[in-house]
Amino acid sequence: MKRIGYVVLGFFLLIVFWQSVVAIGEYDESLFPSPGLVARGMAEMVSSGKLAEHMGISLMRFAAGYLSASLAAVALGLLLGQLPRVWRTIDPIVQVIRPVSPIAWSPFIVLWFGIGNAPAIAVIFLAAFFPVLLSTVSGMRKVDPIHAKLAYNLEMGRVQYITRIVLPSAFPTIANGLHIAIGTSWIFLVSGEMVGAQSGLGYLIVDSRNTLRLDLVMAGIVSIGLFGFLVDRLVGLFETWVGRHWGGSVR
Repeated sequence: MKRIGYVVLGFFLLIVFWQSVVAIGEYDESLFPSPGLVARGMAEMVSSGKLAEHMGISLMRFAAGYLSASLAAVALGLLLGQLPRVWRTIDPIVQVIRPVSPIAWSPFIVLWFGIGNAPAIAVIFLAAFFPVLLSTVSGMRKVDPIHAKLAYNLEMGRVQYITRIVLPSAFPTIANGLHIAIGTSWIFLVSGEMVGAQSGLGYLIVDSRNTLRLDLVMAGIVSIGLFGFLVDRLVGLFETWVGRHWGGSVR
């Protein structure tokens, strides 16, 4: 209950600060909407079903891109973590590609995948893949050599070694990468929808801007922040459950 109280207090202070800026700055609400105006805009989108429609599409794209990137990155990271010489060869390539914004690839992505769900999912995949890959390889290095020798002496199979030794040891580090990937992929989801989609929250913001409804633009921004917060907390609860299942907690 204390955590919920702190969350409520934090949001309350943010709204007070927002309203204070609008009042003190004497901004025209058509240029900088107040919390009340944004709340009315959000209620309008909720009642019309527009927010639920676009949010559902964005969440589907996020789930497809984030989950596929996480699974691929963890699997590849577990493999490369056991092949240090191969990783030393691939690591420089990863470090060159990783800093490039996924949006920089958008002209090629749109040409390759067209308009629709695929470009946004591809952008999310690129945003989530590298943080998870690097954290998985880093987690592999934290496996106690004594445990590896014990598994060898017990003639433990490869699958048992990964599930019983490697993953429990590496999971806290992998979890950090998963959390980083949530933030980056959610950010680039909206960016991807602005350039390669005709639906979703990113498109909703662009469409509202084109009609000069800045209250709806801000309502879309607030919705993105709130749902990003909820997604992060849900994934955090899942990670905590997995950590406890393996005898420890990542938090």
